[in-house]
Amino acid sequence: MKQLMQGNTAAARGLYEAGCCVASSYPGTPSTEITEEAAKFEEIYCEWAPNEKVAMETAFGAALAGRRSFCGMKHVGLNVAADPLFTVSYTGINAGMVICVADDAGMHSSQNEQDSRHYARAAKLPMLEPSDSQEALNFFKTAYEISEEFDTPVIVKMCTRVAHSQSLVETGEREDAIKIPYEKNIAKYVMMPGNAIRRHPVVEERIRKLRIYSDFSKMNRFDDGKEKSIGIITSSTCYQYVKEACGDLYPVFKIGMVWPLPDEKIREFAKSVKRLVIVEELDPFIEEHCKSLGLVCEGKDLFPVEGELNQNIIAQKLMNTKTAGKKLDENIPPRPPVMCAGCPHRGLFYTLNKNQCTVLGDIGCYTLGAVAPLSAMDMTLCMGASVSALHGFNKALENYSGEKIKKAVAVIGDSTFMHSGMTGLANIAYNQSKSVVIILDNSITGMTGHQQNPTTGFNIKGDPAGKINLENLCRAMGFNRVRVVDPYNLKECEDALKEELEADESSVIISRRPCALLKYVKHKPPLKVSIEKCVGCKSCMKIGCPALSIKDGHAHVDPTLCVGCGVCEQLCRFNAFEHTVNEGEQDG
Repeated sequence: MKQLMQGNTAAARGLYEAGCCVASSYPGTPSTEITEEAAKFEEIYCEWAPNEKVAMETAFGAALAGRRSFCGMKHVGLNVAADPLFTVSYTGINAGMVICVADDAGMHSSQNEQDSRHYARAAKLPMLEPSDSQEALNFFKTAYEISEEFDTPVIVKMCTRVAHSQSLVETGEREDAIKIPYEKNIAKYVMMPGNAIRRHPVVEERIRKLRIYSDFSKMNRFDDGKEKSIGIITSSTCYQYVKEACGDLYPVFKIGMVWPLPDEKIREFAKSVKRLVIVEELDPFIEEHCKSLGLVCEGKDLFPVEGELNQNIIAQKLMNTKTAGKKLDENIPPRPPVMCAGCPHRGLFYTLNKNQCTVLGDIGCYTLGAVAPLSAMDMTLCMGASVSALHGFNKALENYSGEKIKKAVAVIGDSTFMHSGMTGLANIAYNQSKSVVIILDNSITGMTGHQQNPTTGFNIKGDPAGKINLENLCRAMGFNRVRVVDPYNLKECEDALKEELEADESSVIISRRPCALLKYVKHKPPLKVSIEKCVGCKSCMKIGCPALSIKDGHAHVDPTLCVGCGVCEQLCRFNAFEHTVNEGEQDG
């Protein structure tokens, strides 16, 4: 049966058909939907882990128990999971284990655009790279076969375009779940130095065998071309761009197993063409490998090392032309990202800006607090860094400049706090910096599309689950000053902020109100503006709410966007905002 599938949906189907039993992941665009889709299959136990390291260790434990397992993450998530990644390469597995990493060339939803292929080479693990939805399904199934044949985890590398584009997929039936008995093997699985040193030669021998496998793998294939003046080596979504731009004009060597690379096949292909060109996004990974084989080739001297490639770039560089494409005559106005109308973070960020705080930020939709007019964030580095960096920031000023810390705070979301904020908070408690940490608790993992987390009380399927109480947790970690505020109440936020900044010890403020986009959140009727009272001072515009605008010199509320949060109302000295009523309330 053939059907149109998104790449991530096809990947999940591949997990199902391969007999995967356990999937543990942390949501991260563009990888999130793989685990969400896998959770729809009752045969696969799926969960959201607190972070990627935990997810990978959970998947390893399941594979150790003899069941095929999976963990998924985005490229920066693999940084978090790098510790177990490098050592599980030494231990190997029992049943098959597949790791998916989804890169984000172009930084559509990421703080960098690192190239995850380097991890496969550094950890000496095989990596497969599908170029469309059908290959996503097939490669995930093949990954389990490789994993069990070579006693290794296998990385499947997706990217934004493959993960989120759709193409035809032919589905199959689910294999019987592998059930391999667990057998105690201290020498293989206990990685103390005496055992680990004997496992390293096993890894080197395995990578040599995988190189031979790669040379014979059908995932690496030749597409013939009419003109032999140029031969193109490519992979992933770049293969689609090359075929669209060049058709069957030039021969193409499409690589599906990007590590270890098929050396003999590369040499064979290079001999058949006059000019060898490598087309790949981000780093010159394949290009540098080809050069290490003694081949003369072109790559990043033609194509940029930054951002995504496309059909036009390839056509221009290889054929001195551009593919036919329609261009709009109109100038489309820019649409910068903003926090949603009624976002619970808006009031808190307004308060931080008003009080001229130095705000060390974190990863999440609240990072938009850095955008004008709020402009209430000074730093964003990686998950959990806000809390740790605040401690260092305050210690540096306290110990080496004699300055009394007054207005530096850290902000971190509830899901991000569970991901990697707790250790930074423990450092503050242990090493005693006078730091104010604000947990922005919107009761969901907002940025990646409303996934549950350990503080919400629900699991990946929406069923009741363990719920961590943030207040009790912070107190248990040694904080005496823990308070909860409603970010819709500006006075309450400002009073709490000023009091905690003046305190002689560290503290935690929990800014708690659920995300305005959650389906179960009940909203008030939209506000409206009294033209007679509004003087056009624009004070309400300081919060940057997309429901507010200025029309004919007066404030205007878009009733289709407004959720009646009342934050703008608190900024108006002229009481120009008025409450409307729902029809049902009016009838009553």
